[in-house]
Amino acid sequence: MSGALLTRRGLLVGGVGAAMRRLRVPSASVAMIAGERVAWSEAYGGASVGTLFQAASLSKVVAAVAALRLVDEGRLGLDEDVNSELRSWQLPASPLSRDHPVTLRGLLSMTGGINVPGYGGYPRGAAVPGLRQILEGVRVVAVPGSGYAYSGGGYEIVQALVEDASGEGFAAAAGRLVLGPAGMAASGFGAPRGGDVARGHLASGAEIAGGWRVVPELAAGGLWSCAGDLARLLIAIGRAWRGDAGALLRQTTARAMLTRQNGGPYGLGGAVVGPADDPALMKRGQNPGYQSYMLVFPARGEGMAVMTDSDNGTMLASALIGQAGALMGWRLPARLPD
Repeated sequence: MSGALLTRRGLLVGGVGAAMRRLRVPSASVAMIAGERVAWSEAYGGASVGTLFQAASLSKVVAAVAALRLVDEGRLGLDEDVNSELRSWQLPASPLSRDHPVTLRGLLSMTGGINVPGYGGYPRGAAVPGLRQILEGVRVVAVPGSGYAYSGGGYEIVQALVEDASGEGFAAAAGRLVLGPAGMAASGFGAPRGGDVARGHLASGAEIAGGWRVVPELAAGGLWSCAGDLARLLIAIGRAWRGDAGALLRQTTARAMLTRQNGGPYGLGGAVVGPADDPALMKRGQNPGYQSYMLVFPARGEGMAVMTDSDNGTMLASALIGQAGALMGWRLPARLPD
């Protein structure tokens, strides 16, 4: 690691422990991208660099890349009516979508007109719904393409599309299409299978009953990961955006991912800020007991991922990203987008 990076690292992480104590954040995992690689990865509090956290809505970026890989393979269409590609379930007909069908582009950019902003999970040991049951609550509530509205329900349709197009369960498909190729060896969808797991905490500092809530809505919020793995995903997206050989996505697909869609703040999978030649992909994750953030500037080969096991984690992540932005010269919005 260069002397400049060491200095920046020291300036960035020097006050992490004190901030965590003030905010009652027991554990955090941080990874910095510089020079198109993971420059460093560290854990704080009770975590190690391999500790798994609920990634919450950061899962949506993985789901988006999985779906876009199937688009690149010709197995899904970005602008097709989703009902023409769904096999296991059909989105109920609505007069709102008669002349403006719901498409994968709309779902990934949060402009599909779909309801259900988010999901709160279930206590461990409780009965949880399957995908078909989850989708029973999903409906068209606005004209598709008419505006931005955050929708976890839309990403559950994406989950169904990925399963139907791949012929696999979502966890297996995401593993084959994204987690494996991106080098996210510690990450997975569904309940963690042993290992080092951070237990979620309320804003008061109290641990969530059972340690965490179960999130069966996998594409919307069911990923378990660590900051280093998320950084590797961001690097893979950056390589595709630059058109590097052997990248995870075609360059045209990655460029669409980092282009705001249908007049909203989102590209395909996350919020996009900045000019077309120097954009940033940004995504927030918030499940009960876990809050995280990640961003990448693909033209610069720079970015950051922060994961925490606390309902106060957004304050810590925002502060760390703000400090990193000042040190790295990033142009960040006054409020980090969702």
